[in-house]
Formats: sequence, structure tokens, C-alpha cells
Amino acid sequence: MTEVTRPLTVNRALAVEARRLQACSQSPRLDVEVLLAHVLGITRERLYAESERVLGEAEHALLHDLVTRRSRHEPVAYLIGRKAFHDIEVGVSEYTLIPRPETETLVEVALEKLRELAAPPPVEAPAGVVVRRRRAPRLLDVGTGSGAVALAIAHAHPTVEVVASDIDPRALEMARMNAARLDLSSRLELVASDLFDGLPPGALFEVIVSNPPYVAEGELPQTPPDVRSYEPHTALLGGADGLDVYRRLVPGAPPLLRPHGWLAVEIAETRAADVVAIFEGCHRFDPIEVHDDLGGRPRVVAGREIE
Repeated sequence: MTEVTRPLTVNRALAVEARRLQACSQSPRLDVEVLLAHVLGITRERLYAESERVLGEAEHALLHDLVTRRSRHEPVAYLIGRKAFHDIEVGVSEYTLIPRPETETLVEVALEKLRELAAPPPVEAPAGVVVRRRRAPRLLDVGTGSGAVALAIAHAHPTVEVVASDIDPRALEMARMNAARLDLSSRLELVASDLFDGLPPGALFEVIVSNPPYVAEGELPQTPPDVRSYEPHTALLGGADGLDVYRRLVPGAPPLLRPHGWLAVEIAETRAADVVAIFEGCHRFDPIEVHDDLGGRPRVVAGREIE
């Protein structure tokens, strides 16, 4: 008798392909769900409503190929070309870091500082007196990559005008496409710049944020293979001790901050004291704050310009 081949349903595909990722992923089932939803052009939630849907040959082949690449530690975000972050979703590529939940702390700190700097509610002016409207706040995101931080802030804040800089033109192009897709292009200016070098003279901001490279060179072999083998090293490595960029970024920020403006930077959780010391060494910031991420780990150092 001829053996009857079982149809490959969504449920069976998830089970079969997840087993292939057991040895290389901490979330094999989730990874396959995301990949299969991408292949079918539906949401992960919809997979369960269509659990008995039979995959076509082309769909199965594409899923199998994506799972094979994932089994070699290629990040899921690169496989599908996008990543959810804060309240938005951004496109990512091999030229940009994959935005992580920890970095949402930087977004929240920036939004908090923008609220603190906002003007008090307007009062009714006497007849004939012209009341000048407060200008929109300006924020600079240094080393924007995919634009995730800059665009999450612009999406959450209705009036902020954002300048986002990066040294890599390929990253800037990805940020440009993300801004267009999110309909935020009118409030985002992209600048090719090594830290502050490419900014126009006289540029001033209420808030400056950055998620700079902070992995020490000797730490790279200890990072997950998904990171060290696929994400751009120029956006990861911060020199021998992971602090090289901070030593340029922090002292370079005060001339670009408006009076009492804020600089906020993401940090490695083990280097909060080192980054605070760099802020203190400038003698231009007070107070200096350390903000924890949702896991309770030090993640952002922020300082207010004193002049």
C-alpha cells in the first residue's frame, strides 16, 4: 500500500520546525511563530485561528529556509527585516543594531525630560497683548542606526522636532525609510555625522540622547552568537573598556544643549559608575541621574547642563 503523506498544517509546521531550533534558540516556538506569520503574511495571533491551514509547497520551502538560517543564529529580526520597539515597528538591516527592550528606557527618560522642560499651561493674556507661542522642543539622537529611538520619541511626543545623526549612510537610509513609513518625516532631520562633527553651526537642543557602542573589545567573544556574528561591530564595540565613545560624547554635548537641557545615554549595566564619572569630570552637569531598566539594571545615565 502507498503511504499517505500527512498534509503540513500550520500546527504541524510549528511543531516540526521548532524542534530544529531547540539547540540554538532560547525561544524556538516563538521564533518559528514569527517566521511562519511572516511567510503567510498574517499576525502571530492569526496563526491559531488558522491552525489547520495547509501550507503550500512554496510556503513550506520558504519557512524551512528561514528556520535553517535561524539555526545558524541569524537573528529573527534580520530574517523578517523588522522589529517592534516601544510603540512602533522599525525596519532593520545588517547595517543597523536590532533595537532591544532595554533601550526603551532611553526613550522613556527622554520623554520625561521633554515633559519637565515643557512650558507651563498658558494663561489668558490681557486684551491687546500678543503672547508668543513656545517653540517646539528639539532633540538630537546621536548614532541613530535604524532611527528606532528617534522615531519612538517623535511618535510619542506630538511636537518634538528630532535631528538624528549617524556615520553610516546605509543606516541613515534605513532611518529615512522608517520615518516615511511611520509618517514622521516632517519632524525628523537626518544628518551624516561622526558624533557632533556634521551638525550645522549653532545647533541647539533641549535633549540629546545616544545609545553608543559600549561593548569592550575583550567582551565580544562572550556575547551571544546572534550578536557577535551578525550585528555591526562598529555599532557594538566601544574600545578596550567600552567607554571610548562616552569620552568624546559627554564633553562634546554641553555646547549643543540649551540652558538646563539634558544629555541621556544608554550604558552597559556594569559601567554606571564609570559613565557617571565621565559626566562628573566635565563639571557641566548637575544633577546626574542613573535610571534602571524594567529588569532593575542600571541602563541610562542622564545629566542636566548647569548653565
